[in-house]
Amino acid sequence: MPRRIVTVHYDRCNPGTCDGGVCAAALACPRKLLVQEEAYQIPLPTPASCPDCAKCVLACPRKAIELV
Repeated sequence: MPRRIVTVHYDRCNPGTCDGGVCAAALACPRKLLVQEEAYQIPLPTPASCPDCAKCVLACPRKAIELV
């Protein structure tokens, strides 16, 4: 079975609700598949495959991260 990828629901994402504007989901990802250029900016997913740990999904306070 192919690995899944990380997606961001931009309508739900608001890094301002994370501590200091730093995305909690990006911090939680051990493979750094979510990249946030600067604090308070929406993180962008990288096209790499996810190891399915779902740490980013659990860390997001707005439920804006999904594995597909």
